[in-house]
Amino acid sequence: MTSVPMDRPVRAAIAGLGRIYDLNVLAYRDNPDVEVVALVDPSDERRRMRQADWPDARLFTSVDELAASGLPVDAVEALLPIPLHCDEVVAMLGHGWHVNLQKPIANDLAEAARMRDAADAADRTLRVMENYLFYEPLQRLKDVIDSGELGAVSGYHLKMVASGLGGWDVPGDTYRWQFEQAGRGRGTLLFDDGWHKLSTALWLFGPVREVRAWVGSTEVMPGIAVDAPTTVVWEHANGVRGVWDITLAVDLYLRSDYYTNDERWEVTGRRGFARVNRCTARGIQEPSLEVYRDGELHSHHALDDDWASSFDASGRHWLRWLRTGEGPLWWGADEATEVLRLALAAYASSAAGGLGIDPAGLDAATPAGAAG
Repeated sequence: MTSVPMDRPVRAAIAGLGRIYDLNVLAYRDNPDVEVVALVDPSDERRRMRQADWPDARLFTSVDELAASGLPVDAVEALLPIPLHCDEVVAMLGHGWHVNLQKPIANDLAEAARMRDAADAADRTLRVMENYLFYEPLQRLKDVIDSGELGAVSGYHLKMVASGLGGWDVPGDTYRWQFEQAGRGRGTLLFDDGWHKLSTALWLFGPVREVRAWVGSTEVMPGIAVDAPTTVVWEHANGVRGVWDITLAVDLYLRSDYYTNDERWEVTGRRGFARVNRCTARGIQEPSLEVYRDGELHSHHALDDDWASSFDASGRHWLRWLRTGEGPLWWGADEATEVLRLALAAYASSAAGGLGIDPAGLDAATPAGAAG
């Protein structure tokens, strides 16, 4: 096995060939940094369908089968349901493979620690992919904030509206895993999709010292509930405060090539404000980034605001990192664990009636459901 950096293309296996494969695979196409050598999925139908993309790749039903084959592998693109992350990732790392894992890293801190320990023991890299950090309108928003153009930041607001109409088809087994997650107190909106929003909070403004939350619940069909309406408020160590509003609008149609989720970020400074108007869906047909300062509104029309492009950029960053070892991972396992702490702190606060919770004070020994 070759560690980082590598003087040849990365030999990669893709484990999990469901809906999200269509986005993650973009970074692997026409990329001289990688050679896809294996496809892994328990579904015969998915394996046959995806092999059209990689005719020379070998097919396997499981990670264990791949390992037993002796096929040389450097890294795995792990597109697995969250409940499978810990055991499967520990096994992959134990086989000497680097791992690029879908978010969230795990359901609890104990699982996250187990995976980090496995990566250390194997001297391999565990990355938790965060494509929102590669979404160009958000990158430009960060540039505006860091430049001081807005003045000292007074606060910021995130808005997220999940709708029930529009977007692409999602396989039924994906929803089955989501419902299982919800049964463990890990909601689709706050914990799964909301992971991205918590990631951007840490990325934009650094560590968080207190979280307060009110996690709601709406039954969308008998026995199935979604974690909205929900409100989360936090304060960063630098004193900046954020507010995140999660709303469910089941009968709202949203135009989207992907998931029907309307997302917005607005940062207010002492001299002006900047806002990103959309991401996954195309709810507001205005420029994807607007900056207001000193009485003038500047609109950015030419940014790449196709959500898929952020997956492409993130994946290529990872594969190039394996070749060179240069630059940040965005995110490593430690940073991803801090995102997990934010989510768990929100659940703990809501369970305590909105009490302020310090994410750093959460105990890794806490059972998975105790904070939900």
